[in-house]
Amino acid sequence: MSSLTDLTLAQARAGLDSKKFSARELVDAHIDAVEKADALNAFTQTTPHLARAQAEESDKRIAAGEARLLEGMPLAIKDLFCTDGIETTASSNILKGFKPPYESTVTANLWAAGANMLGKTSMDEFAMGSSNETAATGSVISPWRREGSNAALVPGGSSGGSASAVAAGLALGGTGTDTGGSIRQPAAFTGTVGVKATYGRCSRWGVVAFASSLDHPGPIGKSVEDCAMMLQAMASFDPKDSTSLNVETPDFSAACKRSIKGLKIGVPKEYRVDGMPPEIEKLWEEGRAWLKDAGCELVDVSLPHTKYALPAYYIIAPAEASSNLARYDGMRFGLRVDGADLTDTYEQTRAAGFGPEVQRRLMIGAYVLSAGYYDAYYLRAQKVRRRIRGDFDEVFQSVDALLTPTAPSAAFAIGEKAGDPVTMYLNDIFTVTANLAGVPAMSVPAGLDGQGLPLGLQVVAPALQEEKMFAVGAALEKAAGFTAKPEAWWAV
Repeated sequence: MSSLTDLTLAQARAGLDSKKFSARELVDAHIDAVEKADALNAFTQTTPHLARAQAEESDKRIAAGEARLLEGMPLAIKDLFCTDGIETTASSNILKGFKPPYESTVTANLWAAGANMLGKTSMDEFAMGSSNETAATGSVISPWRREGSNAALVPGGSSGGSASAVAAGLALGGTGTDTGGSIRQPAAFTGTVGVKATYGRCSRWGVVAFASSLDHPGPIGKSVEDCAMMLQAMASFDPKDSTSLNVETPDFSAACKRSIKGLKIGVPKEYRVDGMPPEIEKLWEEGRAWLKDAGCELVDVSLPHTKYALPAYYIIAPAEASSNLARYDGMRFGLRVDGADLTDTYEQTRAAGFGPEVQRRLMIGAYVLSAGYYDAYYLRAQKVRRRIRGDFDEVFQSVDALLTPTAPSAAFAIGEKAGDPVTMYLNDIFTVTANLAGVPAMSVPAGLDGQGLPLGLQVVAPALQEEKMFAVGAALEKAAGFTAKPEAWWAV
């Protein structure tokens, strides 16, 4: 593997600025790495010609002294972001062949900042999953393996393709979306950094919708600083998105260098769940010690409605999905299976186009929104959501950020939990609350379990206070000193 693919995004930018290598050389190294990594199944399609053309433009700008924030940076784009003229399928058969005539705001911002696109990455179908096993193009494989085992592991989901690509050195960074933990959990599973900003910080326009009030676009990177640079470019006010926040984007990279001395860090007691592996608890203790050594005050806090978060999430998210995915009927775009009449065409198209997990969630969503059940389920779940948001509002009056584990375990094997949806849903137990509350959160790789697999710690901050999140995350990253990388078995 080329040394250029081992660089962080920040290191690559510095190398380009100092003329150690060109943007074309950088992108060629990553294209070569992608071509040798078919075993990971991380990409649904690659765009080498586009990446090289963008790199040549970047070299011209660098030579002219006009380099932008992400000039020449090769990135992987989750197949949920619409890309002009390039197939966007949400890893679903129902959108196979769909080439949007427009660009999502987030990816347009990345290209405007000088980034280059290596291709589209696989994901759980319509972002519904926690393991990247529900994609129509097959499971994505994590570059990590347990010590002494060749069993294929999941990279987490739903942004597993981007996480796998970044962890394997196929891209300097990747985009993801986080509806219940779909950036942070894959980051924890693959030893990468994943960030979900405040709801509305990044535009959802041009991002295929799953659950509109919960969807958060965000970056996956090799370091906290890399994610800060990417989020700086991705975030913007967008009048095309009615939920976009008209606020200034701070200098997230500068925040990574801030001292955290004197900050109060909350430790929520509700995150000590039954059956949590001792390794997770030990890492959490180490994280608290690292922040204390950095000058923080650790405070025990309570988020009393946390235990209701998963049930509320798995009512609200499927309900919104059942509405959003009603548009896929075979009439205007994507797959169409002709039936005996209009109703039969709808039924045949949706039965053939959607996979089992999507069908399961659409049925749940339709049920909880149906007459006679709306008040009992959906309305009640929304009331619980408001209580959860209230818990965060109250806690953040006395602390600056929260520290929790990211996931209740390390990565598991392909097929290990696929037959038990409830067990699979429990992977989101530490992450869904931040989505329900709309507050920023990030996962930082902080250690390995007994089988040599990555584990992550999560930092949660108040709404629109990502700078605190990045400062704390950078301090954790420095203290943890996580440098482990998977052996490149896929490139042999």
